[in-house]
Amino acid sequence: MNKSKQTKQLSEEPTIHETAIVLDSQIGKWTEIGPRSKIIESSIGDYSYAIHECDLIYSNVGKFVNIAAHVRLNPGQHPMDRASMHHFQYRSSAYNLGDDDMSFFDWRREKTVTVGHDAWIGHGAIIQGGVTIGIGSVIGSGSIVTKDVSPYTIVAGVPAKLIRPRFDKDIQDALLRIRWWDWDHQDYLERMEDFRKLSASEFCLKYDPA
Repeated sequence: MNKSKQTKQLSEEPTIHETAIVLDSQIGKWTEIGPRSKIIESSIGDYSYAIHECDLIYSNVGKFVNIAAHVRLNPGQHPMDRASMHHFQYRSSAYNLGDDDMSFFDWRREKTVTVGHDAWIGHGAIIQGGVTIGIGSVIGSGSIVTKDVSPYTIVAGVPAKLIRPRFDKDIQDALLRIRWWDWDHQDYLERMEDFRKLSASEFCLKYDPA
């Protein structure tokens, strides 16, 4: 006999798995951080989630962002312009070689990753430092993103390249005017059937008649 799958109950308080690590970060309402994920010096907007074994550092993630398993935002970089790339130069105290080079970590922090609202980052994707992922965009599984991604576009590959826009320009513009991600929680409850049953075009006609 098949049993219906139980839906996990979330709340305004972030749901953070006991095996996840969250340090010096801001986590919004109705969010979920999955098992063995690590979030460091980052912000995650309301309703966003990271499934499991995700690694985010120096990143700003918008609302309703869908982060699949094994995603990496802002992977570590090495100083290729120096005589050596090894981290003994900046994690020096671990090797009893003096104080750590904090300027190196400040350089890393300057290369923030920004993820727009309602983006979907597929399984195992890597977003390099300094990249901006546009609102409503899709990053294909296993992709390595080295350049900014425009809103409402689908990219994939190594390095990631444009596959196609998600919607025509008029629908993109309408969604950006509607800004449904800024609605109240009660609005989502009352308009759930529209999210479920209306096409993007029909949704725009209802909430942005222009």
